Amino acid sequence: MNRDEQQQVDEWVSRYQEGTLDKESLKQLTRWASLSEENRLYVRNQLEVWFSVGVAGNPVFFDKGKAYQRFMNRRLQTRTLSSHKVRSISWNSFLRVAAVILMFVLPLAGYWSGKESVKHSFADISVEAPMGARTKLYLPDGTLVWLNAGSKLVYSQGFGVDDRKLAMEGEGYFEVTRNERLPFEIQTKEVGLRVLGTKFNFRNYSDDEEVTVNLMEGKVSLHNEMKEMAELCLEPNEKMVLNKQTGEMIKSSTRASQSNVWINDELLFDEDLLEDIAKRLMRSFAVKIEVADSLKNHRFYGSFKVQGSTIDEVLSVIASTHQMRYRYEDGKYILY
Repeated sequence: MNRDEQQQVDEWVSRYQEGTLDKESLKQLTRWASLSEENRLYVRNQLEVWFSVGVAGNPVFFDKGKAYQRFMNRRLQTRTLSSHKVRSISWNSFLRVAAVILMFVLPLAGYWSGKESVKHSFADISVEAPMGARTKLYLPDGTLVWLNAGSKLVYSQGFGVDDRKLAMEGEGYFEVTRNERLPFEIQTKEVGLRVLGTKFNFRNYSDDEEVTVNLMEGKVSLHNEMKEMAELCLEPNEKMVLNKQTGEMIKSSTRASQSNVWINDELLFDEDLLEDIAKRLMRSFAVKIEVADSLKNHRFYGSFKVQGSTIDEVLSVIASTHQMRYRYEDGKYILY
């Protein structure tokens, strides 16, 4: 899905949530969602995000303050209304969202069979960025998130009320709304991250050799889940790298502002392992790359624009360092 197509679909979903989507546009949305499973899941994820906070609209016009207040009011009403009335409101709200889109685009009628099923379905919300694309969203507390290609974010519908915990795989850039009462936390099996309000880039794909965190503003506390050691704190323009094989977690100085250039369709390799670079190239260009064992510990620095560049052009630049060569064979690029 290209950027223009994604923006068009997001606009349709936003207008549907606002109740301003015309009949012809609704037909186009349902037709697009039925073209593939990936399209269907994208529409479903977008609906769940907007439904969870009760706010619709293009993120450009998103009022974080109003969104958070509406979210808190809805939670308060849910706690104070009688059990019968809560069920009625939940069902009516569900019908408003699901009447057309979820019934015809998302064939889940059997699953959404009752009020308790609806409640259970939205207990955890999952947002994904497909290969070759990025996703921008706002969490219920107003935090801005960019997800890079092949990334996944999971958080509770109650996010921002009792806690601000989420699980993540992949890469994300976060501008966290400050809340000293409820720290913002990301938990993975390798590292736990805790902030109050800050800007940082977090990368931890399951098949990467390292976890990296780059801090632009504020402070970040990091807990090593693999090895017993004191908590590590980052200041602006510092980064943490954790080796998944050894559990070693170290910090160093960096130009942190460069770590999130991917949100502008750029690739920056800041002394990254060639094996991890190859994985990033595979996600960005949807190709297969194999790295020779002798090169897996080599590191490279470089910056590339994804749009307008080809995988061959990027590999040629890396090869110009005379530390590697490459060839295309049997449907994949081999680096040796």
